[in-house]
Amino acid sequence: MTALTLSTAAASGLRADAIVVGVAKGAKGPVVAPGAEAVDKAYDGKLASVLETLGASGGEGEVTKLPAPSGFKAPVVVAVGLGAVPDNSDQGEKDAYAPETLRRAAGAAARALAGSKKAAFALPLEDAEDIAAVAEGALLGAYAFDAYKENGQNGRNAKNGKAPLAEVALLGAKPRDKAHRAAVERATAVTEELNRARDLVNTPPNDLNPEAFAAVATAAAKEHGIKVQVLDEKALAKGGYGGILGVGAGSAAPPRLVKLSYTHSKAKKHLAYVGKGITYDSGGISLKPAGHNETMKCDMSGAAAVFAAVVAAARLGLEVNVTGWLALAENMPSGSATRPGDVLRMYSGKTVEVLNTDAEGRLVLADALAKASEEKPDAIIDVATLTGAMVLALGNRTFGVMANDDAFRTAVHETAEEAGEASWPMPLPSDLRKGMDSSTADIANMGERMGGGLVAGLFLKEFVGEGITWAHLDIAGPAFNEQGPFGYTPKGGTGSAVRTLVRLAERTAAGDLG
Repeated sequence: MTALTLSTAAASGLRADAIVVGVAKGAKGPVVAPGAEAVDKAYDGKLASVLETLGASGGEGEVTKLPAPSGFKAPVVVAVGLGAVPDNSDQGEKDAYAPETLRRAAGAAARALAGSKKAAFALPLEDAEDIAAVAEGALLGAYAFDAYKENGQNGRNAKNGKAPLAEVALLGAKPRDKAHRAAVERATAVTEELNRARDLVNTPPNDLNPEAFAAVATAAAKEHGIKVQVLDEKALAKGGYGGILGVGAGSAAPPRLVKLSYTHSKAKKHLAYVGKGITYDSGGISLKPAGHNETMKCDMSGAAAVFAAVVAAARLGLEVNVTGWLALAENMPSGSATRPGDVLRMYSGKTVEVLNTDAEGRLVLADALAKASEEKPDAIIDVATLTGAMVLALGNRTFGVMANDDAFRTAVHETAEEAGEASWPMPLPSDLRKGMDSSTADIANMGERMGGGLVAGLFLKEFVGEGITWAHLDIAGPAFNEQGPFGYTPKGGTGSAVRTLVRLAERTAAGDLG
């Protein structure tokens, strides 16, 4: 993990491999952002002109390297684009950059500095919120997963790549300032757990089956004082978890249901997080077509996000009880696999006619939702890479938010935006429920094709306990990045929804969510 320090040292005298500065896109060319005044002065106030000569515009994520000015101990200056110069005049502010802008810029710079031992970040730091954003962006941007490459270990891969940036010094942040220290401590805890979620998503399914995932969760829970309970296939059968067992029936690796319980003595509220944990999804008997199987190790991203969020809540000592439910199974075709047309009796007692075995995530979630409801939490939030329909609707960078309460749906959406995660509120139209009517069972696991993401949400709603506030996050789009890296987002597992879940827990602890 990249080390993070706060520094009041002058940029010129700091021993580092590079000094990172921000540059914005102004009306007449690039503009040097606040925080880099000393660096600009060393260029005789002409840093913006030099950058423009080198082709820099200040566009978001743009990275330009140039030799450091005479007298600097760091040999290189790295200018990272912040996008358009902000206009906050209507808010009584001057050139205040949004936290997400700083987060993305820091991430792009950290990634560009892979192989470096130390970099000093002289980005705009107006307050503790800015410090947190830059810290998060740098730590997330420096992430690397190379455990399966030759000589790869902890980001060190001599043959196939460069080690992540080893240390980040935030210039202008005060080591003795309580708020500044707290911002960095929070950023470190959240990003370390988010990066652990990324590791889980990126781990190949031959090494991460339900039992292995449960073992990782158990070890982390014991380390951080979280109570853990793991139901194996025998306990699941005894308990009547027909959905989880039905999905895992075709695999040689049996399913698990993991319960992680973080409690605080002063907590007044209880949140339940439920995560879809399909460690590999072949589609089962309804086999996925060629070209759709290669990335299905990521189908446990929801469970990884829930796991990371519960551990982060424990590390932060939040005054709220948080229970995480990881519904883990491997969906495989075999002679013992659930068939289209089979009927499963779920934990809740409802029966489900399985029309498509590739609509399996909702089956494992249904059991976990019903079980979580028994504890009567103040709210339940489930997270899942649930439907391709949500990707078609919202693209690859935005997750959908559905809920049985409009105000709560709005609160979750606003919380996600506050955390820097793109989301969008989606409806649960009652007319789509009829499409899941079954002449054989209480409900079918498929309905109308159009609006499939909403249909899945309506299915899950059936298994939430009466009177319990619930939200569903469909992260199928942003959970796994198959394109090139951008900002602080790497290729592969992204850790989508972790920051939203942590922020929801913080807001609940503070009494902001009712």
